[in-house]
Amino acid sequence: MSQTPNAAAAAATPSRRGKLLRGLLFIVVLLLAAAAIWYFLVGRWSEGTDDAYVQGNQVQITPLVAGTVVSIAADDGMRVERGQLLVQLDPADTEVALQQAEARLASTVRQVRGLYRSVEGAQADLNARQVTLKRLRQDYARRKDLGATGAISDEELAHVRDELAAAEAAVAGSREAVERNRALVDDTVVATQPDVQAAAAQLRQAWLNNARAGIVSPVTGYVARRSVQVGQRVQPGAALMAVVPAEQMWVEANFKETQLRHMRLGQEVELESDLYGGDVRYKGRITSLGLGTGSAFSLLPAQNASGNWIKIVQRVPVRIAIDEKQLAEHPLRIGLSMKAEVNLHEQGGEVLPSKPAQGAVFDTDVYARQLHEADEVIQRIIQGNLPQSKAG
Repeated sequence: MSQTPNAAAAAATPSRRGKLLRGLLFIVVLLLAAAAIWYFLVGRWSEGTDDAYVQGNQVQITPLVAGTVVSIAADDGMRVERGQLLVQLDPADTEVALQQAEARLASTVRQVRGLYRSVEGAQADLNARQVTLKRLRQDYARRKDLGATGAISDEELAHVRDELAAAEAAVAGSREAVERNRALVDDTVVATQPDVQAAAAQLRQAWLNNARAGIVSPVTGYVARRSVQVGQRVQPGAALMAVVPAEQMWVEANFKETQLRHMRLGQEVELESDLYGGDVRYKGRITSLGLGTGSAFSLLPAQNASGNWIKIVQRVPVRIAIDEKQLAEHPLRIGLSMKAEVNLHEQGGEVLPSKPAQGAVFDTDVYARQLHEADEVIQRIIQGNLPQSKAG
């Protein structure tokens, strides 16, 4: 007896449903297997966060002397070179003080020259008095012999004795004057004499004050946050503007404390900025793992000793250096959002550096140049006030 069409269709429906279920189960198992393989090969060796931001040096431009702003040479967004003038203060007062210091140094050099000549004069006076003393001693010896024979009176002999005593006192006084004058210049030349060095130090300070009336950029970078205005009276330490070196930027990524277990110094990091999107991927490396959470270093650290305490997963800042070539090709700005993906495969690095820092991390030499120029002026003034033979 053959089955009816309805019965055959009913028998075929469970069969198709079973195949679909088996196919769906196979796909689910395949996806789970792929996810497991991805986790063991890739996923567990990677940690990522989008709580990351660009950081960089912000060099504050502040005056070292008080003054009135007469000109501003750079504005926000402009590029400036190291040593370039940014703000000029009124130099009238510092120039007058510099001229006074130059005159004081020249006068001191000439006075010290007089001290050297005083030693020579005192020595000549001592020599003359010693000759007189020698003559009086010989004269006294002769008269003493004559007095013994009664050829001269005792009064005349006493008179010669008094002259000899006066000559000896004069020689002692002259010798003391020589030593006193020599103590002022002994073991020195004009340039190293203490009075000259004191006047040179005053001139150096006056020169620096005059040079610092022109406020220069310590580094090469871009001007930001300009607040100074022409005519403003500024004091030392007041923030006038900032200079940001575009090539000295890094990323500060805030990872959860549960993500730091396998992080090590030197691990490779792939970075993506919201500015360029997925078109640009930066290569970076971990340079430091923070020594405290953000809340621990905040202005008002959290106090969790209360009875209604709730545990919150903390975040630790991780510093990531960016490849300099990529940073030059695709510049970033301070504060931009970034995404960071750390490759955890390399486990040979340290959690904290074991070696101390070597050398300067960030420095400038523009102020040392000013001091070098001051030393050149001091040397020129000293040489110009020496005798022509010695100066030559």
